[in-house]
Amino acid sequence: MLFTSPWPDVAIPDLPFSDFLFADVSSWADRPAFIDGPSGRTLSHGQVHALSRQVAGALAQRGLRKGDVFAIVSPNLPEYAVAFHGVAMAGGVVTTASPLASVDELVSQLTDSKARWLLTVPALIDNARAAAGRSQGNARPPEVSLTPSGGGLDAARPWGRSQIEEIFVFGDAAGATSFAELLRSDATLPEIAIDPANDLLCLPYSSGTTGRAKGVMLTHRNAVAMLSQLAPLATDLTGRSAIAVLPFYHAYGMQIQMNGTLHRGTTTVTMPRWDLEQFLALIQQYRITTLILVPPIVLALARHPRVADFDLSSVEVIGSGAAPLGADLQRAASERVAPVRQGYGMTETSVGVSGWPQDGAGMVDGAVGYLLPNVQARIVDVDSGADLEPGARGELLVRGPNVMRGYLNAREATDAMLDAEGWLHTGDVARFDAQGRLFIVDRLKELIKVKGYQVAPAHLEALLLSHPAVADAAVIGIPDDEAGERPKAFVVQRGEVSAQALIDHVATQVAPYERLRAIEFIEAIPKSPSGKILRRMLRERAALPSAGSKA
Repeated sequence: MLFTSPWPDVAIPDLPFSDFLFADVSSWADRPAFIDGPSGRTLSHGQVHALSRQVAGALAQRGLRKGDVFAIVSPNLPEYAVAFHGVAMAGGVVTTASPLASVDELVSQLTDSKARWLLTVPALIDNARAAAGRSQGNARPPEVSLTPSGGGLDAARPWGRSQIEEIFVFGDAAGATSFAELLRSDATLPEIAIDPANDLLCLPYSSGTTGRAKGVMLTHRNAVAMLSQLAPLATDLTGRSAIAVLPFYHAYGMQIQMNGTLHRGTTTVTMPRWDLEQFLALIQQYRITTLILVPPIVLALARHPRVADFDLSSVEVIGSGAAPLGADLQRAASERVAPVRQGYGMTETSVGVSGWPQDGAGMVDGAVGYLLPNVQARIVDVDSGADLEPGARGELLVRGPNVMRGYLNAREATDAMLDAEGWLHTGDVARFDAQGRLFIVDRLKELIKVKGYQVAPAHLEALLLSHPAVADAAVIGIPDDEAGERPKAFVVQRGEVSAQALIDHVATQVAPYERLRAIEFIEAIPKSPSGKILRRMLRERAALPSAGSKA
């Protein structure tokens, strides 16, 4: 059965993303767009637009050509949007990385994306320099355009080896060019012929259903479609303000908060790092009306005693996404602060698949909304692939103009995720009720969600197996009240080694949210005849009260 949206399809303008995003900027040019929460530094909508054009001209003058990749590794700052759209206006492609990423992870992303430039902050300059020095991207001749072909780029082209050409920094740091230099440039923005349907806008990295992070190829049309599809859900955002705790490097924060702010003329207060008390104080100070969050922060709003010490009466609605939120927790936060509404999406869908109308009509706890305009969905039997009716549980497949072009340099992974008819196989088990509301029940994919971040078991398993005392390993997610899930490893020993030594071994090579929180030594990893790890059996073992582990 084909499921569709209760909203009629919307027109998708055939425009480069920045042209679309700033089309109405003159109507709210003087309104604050981004306010740095800790300092109060403010950029108006008009300033973001003008400064983005300056950056675009300066980058073009420095040699950025259409399709060149520019990496941003930074916490949330007002200037993040200026950098993003400066690159986009110049025809470049932005690849965004977590400021918590390890050097090895940055090297992998910079090399895979073939980034030529990198922008960061002074606190991260050592990691940035180390990663830039080790990256081995391929420089391409001027006539080659970075456009998708068959679900991925041909990484085997003999374009020659090159490193990151220049590191920029917000502020000042030794060995880097201050971003302010780009803002002082008087270079003019050249005419760039962008094909919205084919030219890439950004390359956020996602693990998809499993495995290591892959570049998600999102075109200008994907991004235009996403914001066009979200518009009917909220027709009037006059006077609305939000606070950006979601990182702009992640598709959720990038599209819903950073670009949504610019598209609708609202105001967002940015936070460079998570701190509960500062978060609550900024809501109170700026009279924030809208919170876009992930479940661990919703949990804090529902249960933390400090919440009662701040005036949060300005908050009108709380949106929650990136991971499932239990109905009980949703109700508790709604009763204590403001109505909580869940949405659903993934990086591969430019972030959105479903949501609720502005007035909350039809909302029930536990559901993630109605399908967005222009989105089609199916629920299929996991074993047979047969279509299922409302109420039945199966894998969710979605299709729409917001669905990615594919994974960069990963044809096999693309083919596994996107079929020949354009259906994206989400890996999530879901159901629709008779009213067309979507419920996410479970997930087929093996990813672990830690505070909304994706953690790939295969990556952690590979790191464990690199230790000489480890014969075999498997990683699963175990429930955690604060984070949603935490990674736990089951290890077969080859030699004497402590659990803490293995935890430390992995911790030095991953971001903080990827670190192992528990290890249990085991005689053998349960596997199927084909060699697939039987994680279900490990989850059952982990749930036993007697299961020994090292926390």
